[in-house]
Amino acid sequence: MNVVLVMDAFRIFFDLCTWDGSKLNADGINIEDKSVKDKVPFYRNLKPTDSKSFIEGFITSSFVLGALCGALLASYLGEKYGRQKTIMIGACIFAIGGILQGSSIRNYIMIAVGRLITGLSVGCNSVLCPTYISEVAPAKIRGTLASCYQLMITLGIVIAAIINAIVWYFTNIKPDDLNTPRTKIDAEISNFEWRFALCLQAIPGIALAILMSFLPKSPRWLCSKGRDEEAVQILAKLNATSVDDELVQSELKAIQEDVAATVAAGSSSVAELFSSVIRRRTFVVFFIQLFQQWTGVNVIMYYQSQIYNEMGFTKFLSTIVLPVVNNLVNFISTFPGMWGIEKFGRKTLLIVGAIMMMIFHILTWAFSTQTSKGALWKYLSVISVFLYVFAFASTWGPTPWVYQSEIFPLRVRVKGSAVGTMSNFFNNWIIAFVGPALMKMWGTRSFLLFATCCLLAFLFASFFCVESKGLNLEEVDAMMSGKAAGKA
Repeated sequence: MNVVLVMDAFRIFFDLCTWDGSKLNADGINIEDKSVKDKVPFYRNLKPTDSKSFIEGFITSSFVLGALCGALLASYLGEKYGRQKTIMIGACIFAIGGILQGSSIRNYIMIAVGRLITGLSVGCNSVLCPTYISEVAPAKIRGTLASCYQLMITLGIVIAAIINAIVWYFTNIKPDDLNTPRTKIDAEISNFEWRFALCLQAIPGIALAILMSFLPKSPRWLCSKGRDEEAVQILAKLNATSVDDELVQSELKAIQEDVAATVAAGSSSVAELFSSVIRRRTFVVFFIQLFQQWTGVNVIMYYQSQIYNEMGFTKFLSTIVLPVVNNLVNFISTFPGMWGIEKFGRKTLLIVGAIMMMIFHILTWAFSTQTSKGALWKYLSVISVFLYVFAFASTWGPTPWVYQSEIFPLRVRVKGSAVGTMSNFFNNWIIAFVGPALMKMWGTRSFLLFATCCLLAFLFASFFCVESKGLNLEEVDAMMSGKAAGKA
């Protein structure tokens, strides 16, 4: 959404900005300024409206509000219809939401509704995808495969950033209407750019629904529904062996025992998440996702073009080059996270990652205060941002999702994961909504706020998180219940 937010047509259409016909040169300076030597027009000179920060925050955050509601629905749908089928339904809803956004009328409420619908899908699948992966993956590679969830998210962000950058390049640099006289400052210009970009969301939604139909149902969910024969067949297929193999029978027995204990205890409720046995896990999952958001990652990812512009970079660099580079860093950095989560463990990554992010936030702020002294400081500022993104994507990006899918017993696993995901999206919504106003008031001093949050995240991970590396889900449950020794 970052690049869509800075597309001229989108800004004019939804009353974020107006355009009186004035123009900027390649350096982003008004060519009507008598002191400017370069008079070649490159960009429209848009003027922000008084309501820009509110509308921008409202449109951006509506997606996250929908995701919060989707996370609430995930528990019921995932238990009733199964993880696989519910993910397929969510993918179809995502496609519908994308089409609604791209066909929006000139009212920011409609596009916000479209984003809310898309968010419903993402929120629901954000609970169920890590849960599904953890329930079909062998224990020795479960963390790595669960990290693939974050990897695919970052890959999608890179692809979207490249597509949007290409669209922006061909429609916002020397646009056809640049020298056309303007009679009204809020008159529409061609809206193809943002409608095309948003409607493209339907393609991955439809693709996910189709591809999920070829994947197996969760063996743990099947056992919970009394369909043990189907479960053992799937376990054999997942382990590439026969149903009589000792490993398959061992996994089936562990799942059956877990399910039997769950059934004996009766159906789960939300209140159970706060029982003496479970509440520690609920507390940890809620706060680990809270801190993930308050490290400031989504202020950077949602509004990075504005941040780079404030650092003094040109419109071209701020909108196309730097966001694409940053998103590539985000994607590539997920690979060391996938390796490190099994090599070093969940808790170690959380502790080291929090320290690294705090340092890079402080450096970003410090360098940004010196940008008026030369270009070197601008580049040091943006390098610090990239290093922060590397630290996040390789530690706090994937780890909370892996962690929340592991530490709850089957009986409340989906409900417990939903708490973590709701915490993530609720705090994400706050960040997305207040982000534009925060950057307007504080500018790069906002990075000091996020550095403080990283310090709190470090303390939380050090004192409240436990290590679950190398344990199967039943062993994790026993450790969290105090029935077996675990790594602190």
